[in-house]
Amino acid sequence: MVVVASGELEGSDVAWLEDADLVIAADGGAGSLDRLGRRPDLLVGDLDSVDALLVDRLGAGGTRVERHPIDKGASDTELAVAAAFDAGGTAVVLLGAMGGERLDHELANLLLLADAALAGRDLRAVRGGTCVRAVHPGERMVLGGSVGDLVTLLPVGGNAGGVTTGGLRWPLDAAKLEMGRSRGLSNEVISTPASVQISEGSLLVVETAWRGHDS
Repeated sequence: MVVVASGELEGSDVAWLEDADLVIAADGGAGSLDRLGRRPDLLVGDLDSVDALLVDRLGAGGTRVERHPIDKGASDTELAVAAAFDAGGTAVVLLGAMGGERLDHELANLLLLADAALAGRDLRAVRGGTCVRAVHPGERMVLGGSVGDLVTLLPVGGNAGGVTTGGLRWPLDAAKLEMGRSRGLSNEVISTPASVQISEGSLLVVETAWRGHDS
C-alpha cells in the first residue's frame, strides 16, 4: 500500500503507485496525486490543505473521504498510515514525507517511522533514491542497497545499543550510537545483503543510492 503526504515527490516515486493495492492521500497529498492524474482510493485528514472542489471531485469519482477534525491529536500522515495498516497493509510505502515548505512536518513524518507501536511493521519513507526505515530492539533489518550505496544510522529517542552491522565499510559490533552524535553518518555498502540490528533503543536507517562517492 502507498500513502502520499504533501511533501515533494521525485519522478521515480510514481513507480510505487503502479501496482499498489491501495493508494491513500494524506490531506494535501491528494493535490500531488491530482497533478499526476492519479485518484486516491482513500483521502484522510482534516482537509485543510486540499482544495474543496478537488475533494468533491474525488468523492464523486469514487474516492472514500475520511474527514477528521482540525483539533486532533495526530498528523494527517499519521492517520493515513494507521488507515493503511487498519486496511490490512503488510508493507506501506510513504511518499511525499520529505521536502516541502514544512520542516516540522518532515521531521514528524520521519520520526513516525520509529514509533514503537509500529515495531515489526514494514513501513518506509521513500523519495527518489532515498529510503528511510526504523529498526527496533531484537530486529535484524536487511538493507536493500547495492554496493557503493550510502547507509546512515541515526539513534532516535535516546542512545542505541548493541548495534551490529554486516556488509558495511565501517562495521559495528555491539556498538553504542549516541543520540545527537554523527558516528553513524555516511557508511557504505561493500557487500550484499548488508544488514543492521540492535538490542537497545531505536535507529532510523537512511539508505541512499549513490555512485562515484568521494568520502
